[in-house]
Amino acid sequence: MSIETASPLDQALATGQPYPYQRVELVEPDWTRFPGWADVTAADWASVQWQRAHCIKNVKQLRELMGDLLDDRFYADLERDQAERATMSMLVPPQMMNTMVPTVTPAGAGSLTEAFYADPVRHYMIPVFSDRRTDWPSHPHAARDSLHEHDMWATEGLTHRYPTKVLAELLPTCPQYCGHCTRMDLVGNSTVVIDKLKFAGKPNDRIGDMIDYLRRTPSVRDVVVSGGDVANMPWPRLEAFLMSVLEVENIRDIRLATKALIGLPQHWLQPDVVEGVNRVATVARSRGVSLAMHTHANHANSVTPIVAEASRAMLDAGLRDVRNQGVLLAGVNAEPHALLDLCFRLLDGAQIMPYYFYMCDMIPFSEHWRVSLADAQRLQHHIMGYLPGFATPRIVCDVPFVGKRWVHQNADYDTEHGISFWTKNYRTSIEADDAEALSRFYEYYDPIHTLPESGQQWWEQHGRLDEASLKAAEMAEASRRTAALQAW
Repeated sequence: MSIETASPLDQALATGQPYPYQRVELVEPDWTRFPGWADVTAADWASVQWQRAHCIKNVKQLRELMGDLLDDRFYADLERDQAERATMSMLVPPQMMNTMVPTVTPAGAGSLTEAFYADPVRHYMIPVFSDRRTDWPSHPHAARDSLHEHDMWATEGLTHRYPTKVLAELLPTCPQYCGHCTRMDLVGNSTVVIDKLKFAGKPNDRIGDMIDYLRRTPSVRDVVVSGGDVANMPWPRLEAFLMSVLEVENIRDIRLATKALIGLPQHWLQPDVVEGVNRVATVARSRGVSLAMHTHANHANSVTPIVAEASRAMLDAGLRDVRNQGVLLAGVNAEPHALLDLCFRLLDGAQIMPYYFYMCDMIPFSEHWRVSLADAQRLQHHIMGYLPGFATPRIVCDVPFVGKRWVHQNADYDTEHGISFWTKNYRTSIEADDAEALSRFYEYYDPIHTLPESGQQWWEQHGRLDEASLKAAEMAEASRRTAALQAW
């Protein structure tokens, strides 16, 4: 992939800058342009119950919505992906669906097909077989739980990876399923290719164990409350959990993780939910605890007026901040203009802080989304200087067994074979007795199709080996490279 900074000449001349900033007013696309929603009223659209009841869950429902505006080849393409590649089942709320092809006017049978194929939101919410790589659909080191979060469970669903932070996975469902989901091993329904992990404990028992662990682990001060998505937990149960966490003296930060602020903002606009957030935020402030919300938008088209309304409602209810954690995805946002458009749409339009963009994790069948570390580094360079410093997102690589690292923090980088090497400055919860944890190198891998021809040939020769043989080949290659560098 080549990352370019050049803009159209007429735009560039307007400001003399590679990226010409222009504030854009948010617009809610007209959902009645889709045949299946031709009679949907504004009241229906604002109803969270209507939104949840009319999610697109399969090809049949997509056909009912779009009718003949999409050619049969698209539906066949989608069916094949569902049968052979999809790690997530389909679940697209109307709100999210409506941000696909938002400016294309239907003009008869098949008229939306090409635009729908090209649409950036469709690209990660409704992946099709022709999107995927056929040479290397999965990297040889791809894994279902690529970050080894389950290995680091302190109690079931409570990941203790960082010294002062834990991740509480309260439930295994979301209001929408993104194709690139890093927790595809746990979240959502099983698919043809992935038999999902199931929690063994009862919800109340798991939550009780989590609270008990926080009480007896004073080194933890920060809790990310996630899943799944907290918007899928009945509010009274979520509020009870948050109030219990607030009673733990050592907790100073609580972050609510929810894609629903973008994909189902109607949930966060319900009066009982807004009032409940206010109650929790009031207690948090009285105890000196920061309560914030983290959401997930990957493209500017997803940021609409109702998203902005929900964000303002959360801030007015007392949250300290609403922040965005997007994922860097080829075909969606892995280009400077698209990334900056999204950041400004979040910041100017919805008062959502651009916070992180993660490199897409090394899960199965994700190679068509992933970008190389070199391209991520160039993207970070290209977006600097346009946004306020406090709102300039960091592009990070979530390195297995390490955690989040800014993309320029790699210790070494074999660009020919696409292997970057990383170090860390803390032990995860599974390394208490590992004397070399802080001195060894940890690997991350570029997509093979982004490598030079020599690197692609090396992987073609070695990449089909079993894991032990592949690691041995990589170690031999690293030794050869080190010797060559020393000789030079």
